[in-house]
Formats: sequence, C-alpha cells, structure tokens
Amino acid sequence: MNEAIVSTCGLGKTIGRKEILRDVTVEVAPGSIVGIIGKNGAGKTTLLEILLGFSPATSGSAQLFGHDSFTLPANIKGRIGFVPQQDDLVNLLTGRQQLDLIAALHGHWNAALIERLGQAWEVPLERGILNLSGGERQKLSTLAALGHDPQLLVLDEPVASLDPIARRRFLHEMIEITAERTRTVLFSTHIVSDLERVADQIWVLRDGAIVWSGPLDRLQESVVRLRISARTALPALLPLADCLSQRVSGARASAVVSGWSEQRRAQLSELLGAEVSVEPLGLEDIFVELHS
Repeated sequence: MNEAIVSTCGLGKTIGRKEILRDVTVEVAPGSIVGIIGKNGAGKTTLLEILLGFSPATSGSAQLFGHDSFTLPANIKGRIGFVPQQDDLVNLLTGRQQLDLIAALHGHWNAALIERLGQAWEVPLERGILNLSGGERQKLSTLAALGHDPQLLVLDEPVASLDPIARRRFLHEMIEITAERTRTVLFSTHIVSDLERVADQIWVLRDGAIVWSGPLDRLQESVVRLRISARTALPALLPLADCLSQRVSGARASAVVSGWSEQRRAQLSELLGAEVSVEPLGLEDIFVELHS
C-alpha cells in the first residue's frame, strides 16, 4: 500500500480563545488532486500552514510523507512546492531573474516545463516583477513552485486574481501536468466551480471542521435534490433524515438531503404515498446547501 502523502489525526488549532480548526482527520493518497473549499474564515489557509510546517498545531498531529509537519527535514521540504495567497516575489527582479534565482537553490530544475507554461500562461518574464499585475504575479509564483518538479504541490487560492479565460487556461495546464498522477495537489479556493474541472477529492471546511472528505463523485451522489409529488397534501415538515433544506407547498415539495442512496427512494415513496424523483447537484449548489 502506498504511503499517504498527507495525513492528519484530530488536528486542532486555537489562537487565544478562538478555535480555528478542530478534530481534522484526513488522508491524501499519492496522485490525488484535493480541492479544499470553505467560506472565508473557515480555516483553509490555517490548515495549509500547519501541514507545511509554518505553524504548530494546538492538538492532534499532521504529517507529510510520514514526517511530522512542524519538523520536516530539508530533503522532505525539497519535495514540496507552495503557492501562497500573498506571494514572496522580489520586486527588484524580472520574472526570469526570479525563476533563475529559485532554480539555483534546487539540484533539479525543469526548464522545458517552465518555458512552456510561461508561454501558455502569457507570463511576461522579462518585465520587472514590480510592474506585474496580480494575476501575472500569481502565475509567476506557480512557475516558481513547479520548476523543481515537486511531488506535492500546495496551492492557496492560486486563481483568485485571474480572469475567467486565464483561469480556464491555468486549470487546463494543471490537469495536463498532473495527468500521470505522479504529483499530488492540494488546491484551496473559494471559486467552487473551478474544482469540478480538476479535483477528484474534496474537503469541505465549515467553521474549522471537515464536514466532508472524499471523492467528488461520491459527494455528488450523496447530496441530491428530491422532487416529491403526492395525491394529497404533504406534511408541513417532511420526515427526511439528513435533510439540509426543504420546501413544501400542498401536495408538492422539494428537499435537499445528504447521505442519499437509491434504497431510500422506495421507502420514502411508500411513506409519503408520493412519487419521488432525484436531481443531481453541481458542486457549487452542494457547497451552498452544506453551509445553509
């Protein structure tokens, strides 16, 4: 069995009297693309900071490549690429000088990949970094994180400053460079629709806790909208387990439930004396329902 690239157990973080994270237990297999979603303040950035060893956990544990995150040895750090929300680029340099500087710090540098991506993403490498737009800086930071071919790539809101066309191009390249599943990716974003294009695993953070972790397709099978039609008036409150929201109007109703399985349809139909149809939801709709 392959070693987990990322694992946490009962992870918690408290700052002063404020609980930022609580009881986070997750695991990431090699080759996974994990999308981390949550509202602003849900704890996404704090979780990534703990995983990368920038901040200690208050409770529980976090490991990368089998090593404690807060005491990672240098050879393990060399297997990680990180793109933060706020870049640490050197404004006095050009984009190319910045990449050359970072390349000099690594024993291996994939110049061909960086040149190809730089052109595909239209990064003006000869321009001074001080004069780059926010989106251009984000793309340059991503190039800097990718050049040494990291086994784990961590992206914290990497497309927040990109326009829709640039985001689509960026995500297409992310799919291409992870197609062989030799690289594991953690991708934190508040643009939920982007994750449907790239992620195979989803973590949903709400108020510092993981309310879902697992395959994207399983999440979409689990959280669905029900359309219910009966011959007589339905009860004002439907007897639905794991109901996230519902609306009843006479003999018709709609509801969103989690933990859905097809076995429940016949039981619900018989219980209510009604026809029950099931509609799949997009990830954005699921996200809204889980936070309602």
